[in-house]
Amino acid sequence: MALIECPDCQKPVSSEARACPACGYPVAEKLAAQAGPDSGQGPAHGALLAEVHPSYWGFFWYWFFFFLIIPPIIGAIRRSATVIRVFTTRISIERGIFSKCYQDYNTRDIRSVDVDQPFFKRIVGIGDITLSTSATVEGAEIIRSIPDPRGLRELILAQRDRQ
Repeated sequence: MALIECPDCQKPVSSEARACPACGYPVAEKLAAQAGPDSGQGPAHGALLAEVHPSYWGFFWYWFFFFLIIPPIIGAIRRSATVIRVFTTRISIERGIFSKCYQDYNTRDIRSVDVDQPFFKRIVGIGDITLSTSATVEGAEIIRSIPDPRGLRELILAQRDRQ
């Protein structure tokens, strides 16, 4: 609230007064019209020149930790979506969480078990296994990121040779 001169009688009047007490001039109404309908600011603030929000760089660690948390959750879900079971006469592969896919292979139908271990996977002890069968149309089933793939390969081949 500031004292200004009345535009009509030049006497001091409050900027928030509805009318000048000396002459009745509508001071508040005229000042609001001068400020403009879309500025939303009173005459003491002036025109809006810039609106500035904090930079996203100031929130870098929030974004960084968000992306560190989400991928392990997705990885855990994808890991639990595949199960391989080796029985004496068959191998069962179960995939999916909400919709399931079950595949059974007789051990006597398996032609070969291939292990693929690129450098990084070999360092951490995982690899991809390809089951080649004579009973399926596709002829090969790839199972990715299996721990100790050579041990699993030897187990499958031992079961195949027993029959």
